[in-house]
Amino acid sequence: MKSLPVLLLAYAAFSYAFPADIGKKKEEENMQLFKEYVKNYYSSEKDGEPASEWKSNRLVVDKIKKVQEFMGLEVTGKLDSHTMNLIQKPRCGFPDTAEFSTFAGEPKWGKNILTYRILNYTPDLTAQDVDAAIKKAFKVWSSVTPLKFIRTYEGAADIMISFAIREHKDFIPFDGPGGTLAHAFAPGSTIGGDAHFDDEEDWTLKSEGINLFHVAVHEFGHSLGLFHSTHPDALMYPVYRKSDLAAFPLHQDDINGIQYLYGKSSNPIENDTEFNWPGEPTGPKEPAVPSACNPELTLDAVTTFRGEIIFFKDKWCKLLKGSSFFVLWCQFSCPLVCFKFFFCCFYFFLSYDERSQSMDKKPKLIKNEFPGINGKVDAAFQNKNYYYFFHGKKQFEFDPNAQKVTRVLKTNFWFSC
Repeated sequence: MKSLPVLLLAYAAFSYAFPADIGKKKEEENMQLFKEYVKNYYSSEKDGEPASEWKSNRLVVDKIKKVQEFMGLEVTGKLDSHTMNLIQKPRCGFPDTAEFSTFAGEPKWGKNILTYRILNYTPDLTAQDVDAAIKKAFKVWSSVTPLKFIRTYEGAADIMISFAIREHKDFIPFDGPGGTLAHAFAPGSTIGGDAHFDDEEDWTLKSEGINLFHVAVHEFGHSLGLFHSTHPDALMYPVYRKSDLAAFPLHQDDINGIQYLYGKSSNPIENDTEFNWPGEPTGPKEPAVPSACNPELTLDAVTTFRGEIIFFKDKWCKLLKGSSFFVLWCQFSCPLVCFKFFFCCFYFFLSYDERSQSMDKKPKLIKNEFPGINGKVDAAFQNKNYYYFFHGKKQFEFDPNAQKVTRVLKTNFWFSC
């Protein structure tokens, strides 16, 4: 019996060490996943050392912050659960850059009539379903631009579409189910404009599995010259998300980008009943009024006018006057969000001097001038002695005198929910 305390002590030491070993192993696995993610989607000749040769903690933290900032996450510099969850989601196979952006050199098609050819099919869907999904995906882009897409059945086409697995002769192999779903190339000769879909995915026309229509719209955005967007609600955001199948898939950020390249359409999709799937309601659709008390609510802009606060969401405005709300139909496409004498645009702002009636010549980083306000700003305004910065489902109350964030609130804090 004298040896029992020694045995118990040894068991206790082992019991405490074992969870620590598991935690360390998990951290190492997370770091390996992150390095692979950076290698696949964030590496370039400008990035310096490849992930496999990272030797300093500072470099690791900088890489994590870069990914978090692009993805619209809280910039912590740590591989937290939100970051790990996002980098393991299915996504497009091309690397990330900035909010709506184009490929280097801004390649685009020098004509408005483009041809496409479907080279093969996935066994997950009938040929008729694939044909319909592809046609509908092109129709999304033609609805907001002067572009027209014509299908061909033989020979070369501007956009060649195929399903493939693993290595498929373009030096960008697929990785099996999950991970990379598809990729497409910028406008150009030979492989330019072509779109490839990973045939090991579970392709569907529903919300379950991977919806071919939504992925095709994203990839054809690349085929037309768009790169990735930092806006989490944009279709050109790199991570695949399940969407409302009955809703028009493009965000204003996507529309701004494609119209920057090709101009506007004279026949918008809202007046085109052919956009709907068979069995769906036809005719023009008025977007649903956003629910002010939806905990997932995000805003596009906020401003004040004659002492009243106006909130913008999609094409809707919500006017706050006393304790009452008035919902208005608005046409809103301005990319700026404004409050008093500051004009913000995502990560930067310009200040205006009322006395001299002059504005800053160069934009300043919001995070440098407003400590604690990190990441992209969706909207901002001033109320009494505080500034309010909106980011996703949160808003940050900032005291300009104390130079700090005083409260973190929900986006719909003002709506008396």
